[in-house]
Amino acid sequence: MRERIRAVLAGAIDYESGLDALAVTRSTEVDPELVAAKDEACARLWRGGWQPAEVHRVVARRGQPRQAELVTDAVAAHLRRFPRDAVDGRWLAQADALGAQVWWTDDATYVDELAARWRLDRVAVLDLLVGLLVILAALPPIEVLVPPPGSAPPPAGGSGGAGSSRIDARLLDRVRALLAKAESTTFPAEAETYTAKAQELVTRHSLDEALLAARGGDATPVVPYARRIGVDHPHEREKASLLDVVARANRCHTVSSPELAFSTVFGFDTDIDAVDLLYTSLLVQAHRAMARAEPPGGKAGRNRLKAFRQSFLVAFAVRIDERLTDAAQRALAEVTAGSGGTGVSDPADLLPVLASRDEQIRETMRQVFPHTVRARASRVDSHEGWESGRQAADRATLPTDTRP
Repeated sequence: MRERIRAVLAGAIDYESGLDALAVTRSTEVDPELVAAKDEACARLWRGGWQPAEVHRVVARRGQPRQAELVTDAVAAHLRRFPRDAVDGRWLAQADALGAQVWWTDDATYVDELAARWRLDRVAVLDLLVGLLVILAALPPIEVLVPPPGSAPPPAGGSGGAGSSRIDARLLDRVRALLAKAESTTFPAEAETYTAKAQELVTRHSLDEALLAARGGDATPVVPYARRIGVDHPHEREKASLLDVVARANRCHTVSSPELAFSTVFGFDTDIDAVDLLYTSLLVQAHRAMARAEPPGGKAGRNRLKAFRQSFLVAFAVRIDERLTDAAQRALAEVTAGSGGTGVSDPADLLPVLASRDEQIRETMRQVFPHTVRARASRVDSHEGWESGRQAADRATLPTDTRP
């Protein structure tokens, strides 16, 4: 049975013929092997650098929502093999966010229990399982950013790892709430107030953490970390450029992997958290502005609409880059002059600390990606899209804005 499943995945047996053969075989022979194949395929990916949220996301994009639920079950099944305190906290956090729990009675009855849970017939469940295996088999190994369960013990003093998030969960909740209000309000001045407060909270924490770590005031070493952030289609290249703009403004660096629809952001966790939040907020604002400004579609205007959207996002990223760069330089000047109100006890210490941290980030990036190539610039084929994108970027609310 295992060889038959492998033959289907390798294409030696036609998918439909293989599925039919599985459907007419006794469930006591098929089900345990399919469940084991699912769990083993996911375990291979965990060892190959993939994290729970990343596999869940790519399966949801390439397959069906219920196949992504099968990944969640595979996460829960994998965690059964390890004590919770022996698993890296970042891996556990993703599993918890997915709601990974062993809800089924036994692996031998998993398929039948799935059919009852989803109100599907047995063949439909087998189709979902085999289809999932096809998707998983096509995923290559990637860089290991978080040690998977069983590969390394968690560091002493906590399960989060040396690169785990340093921002208090309550502070993150406050920042998310402020950005949500900035996205929803129709009053620019009110949005700027919300976003300025959000950036103030993040920046104050980030600068204090940098100086504290440099002076050895924290017993736990703080090291650069990397996080993969999804970049969805369409217009992946333009969205990856926007993410890079936001990352550089927050003292981070990115490497894009367009074939897998994500970018890897390198930096210290406080700054990566800020990048993640700000990028998500700006993307929401860009899409809303683009929908309001874009020309009518239809068959005749399809190419025009595509060119408009691409040019819009290019211009939006370019203008946001200008605004973020100006704001970052202005904020740094205020802090080093001692007038930034960040709570930094000696602002003169800040510049060498930031330079040292940047070199640490670059070295971490070189270790993970020793060979990279510069991405090609995006084309601009729509003047109206370019102008609309720049105007939308001018109106976008940035957490770095401190204007009243």
